Amino acid sequence: MIVLPAHRTFRAGWVVLAVAILLASFPGGSLAAASPTGPAASATGPAASASQIVPGRVDRTSLALVGRYTVSLGLGFNAGTIDVSTRLEVQNASPGPIDRLELNTIAAHLGRLRLGTVSVDGRRVHPTIDDQTLVVPLGGVLPPRASTTVRVHYSATLRRTVSGSDWLFAKANGIVDLYRWIPWLSVRRPFDRPNNGDPFLTVTSPLVTVTVTTDRPLVIAATGRRIARQGLVQTFEARDVRDVTITASPFYRLTTATLGPTTIQVFAKPGFPAATVLGYARTAVARMGALVGTYPYATYTVAQSAGGDGMESPELSWIPAGPTGSHLRWLVTHETAHQWFYGLVGSDQARQPFADEAMADELARYVTGIRRASRCATGRLDRSIYSYSGACYFEVVYVQGSTFLDGLRKRMGNDAFWTAVRGYVAAHGLGIATTKELLAAIDDGTPLDLRPLFHARFPSLF
Repeated sequence: MIVLPAHRTFRAGWVVLAVAILLASFPGGSLAAASPTGPAASATGPAASASQIVPGRVDRTSLALVGRYTVSLGLGFNAGTIDVSTRLEVQNASPGPIDRLELNTIAAHLGRLRLGTVSVDGRRVHPTIDDQTLVVPLGGVLPPRASTTVRVHYSATLRRTVSGSDWLFAKANGIVDLYRWIPWLSVRRPFDRPNNGDPFLTVTSPLVTVTVTTDRPLVIAATGRRIARQGLVQTFEARDVRDVTITASPFYRLTTATLGPTTIQVFAKPGFPAATVLGYARTAVARMGALVGTYPYATYTVAQSAGGDGMESPELSWIPAGPTGSHLRWLVTHETAHQWFYGLVGSDQARQPFADEAMADELARYVTGIRRASRCATGRLDRSIYSYSGACYFEVVYVQGSTFLDGLRKRMGNDAFWTAVRGYVAAHGLGIATTKELLAAIDDGTPLDLRPLFHARFPSLF
């Protein structure tokens, strides 16, 4: 994500590699109180008796999970409401057992979420809501390599303004923005922070199918590709993504271009500089692919959002109306860079924002040549989003972070630096990596000893 005022596909084998490098587990603690829905758990059919869940309790979840999502979205454009039913097939790919899932959805924080029936292998369970996380007990223990099917139904109301963080989950200016709306495999992170950092951590799914039913004809910009349309029903399919974003409007017009096998497309209302944005996006995909690895999807979409800030998601970026000139060029390029850094190489965006924001910003500034000095005092680059002020988060993590990385590039030379970054992307594609792994990969790409430089700005890591 970028703060405006301060300024296909990998194949199935990659998923196996990605799972192997995930953090094995995240120990749990107490859960925030919430009102359970429905009666006590009870078997509801054959699925419950065939469950691979065994009795017990381990107080453990994990990020090493493989999830496939089948989602039905009812979008009430006129009323500004959504109704979501998710079928999540989960395999435990971690080396240890788990007894709960932690599913991220900002509908729980921003959407006045009304939770309906939640079941595990056909047995109704009592989830709790902890900030932006649905904590779903499995009713027992899911052993390694075992699988389960979880169903979650909820309804929510979209925000009507684009102030604060509302624009992530809003209907405004004739556009619906739905970010992090699918309950997605994750671990708990607080949503509130003193800046506009991204408080998210999600794992890649090999397959997501979303069927959208709308109350009026809408043009929908979505992660993945549309595979069916009939009347007011549209179905989309996405592979190897760590989120699916929906942006929709009855006023959108589509502008497209091609880049080899990739289609670049811009969805925007009349008056938006669609042709200019399309050119910036096409140039960014071409130049970045040569530097850090070929763009891996069949399409790249830029959608005019309801407002707020620029925002990234797999195969799709949001750009609001307003930015012009070099700022617009840089903004489109920065959000495109996130296709590689958080998109392909995931990270804990909340606790280690340098790994995606600084690396994406260095890639964008190198491609555009647009640079400036930081407006804040030199700061540490190893903090979480919760530790930077609203005034200096962008100035330290983005501006100083990209300047730091550019200094490494100049010391090493272009070829050595970008070769090291390409290797990092190849090694961690579709997985989750850390700031330390990024810097170690760069250090390994040169005979120079860069670690004294790391220690000064990343004292907790080096």
